[in-house]
Amino acid sequence: MIFRSITAVWLVLSAITLLSWWLAPGHSGYPTHPSTTITVVVVVLTAIKARMIIRHFMEIRTAPRWLSLATNGWLFALCGAILAIYLW
Repeated sequence: MIFRSITAVWLVLSAITLLSWWLAPGHSGYPTHPSTTITVVVVVLTAIKARMIIRHFMEIRTAPRWLSLATNGWLFALCGAILAIYLW
């Protein structure tokens, strides 16, 4: 059996999903309070996941450099805007 890189990416994406779920206090059954730290960590994990999906599953890694830079810039701006709105 050949362990393809796409399988490794899928495993990392699954691990990030589980980590994000584990960080969320809502599933514990106790009263929850907003946590800036957890929110920032989850948004950063989301950005990592989105970049991996765009790069590996949407084939941006083999696209022209300008397209890779544009998608990275868009993702950075989007996550930055989400964090700026949340933290404001």
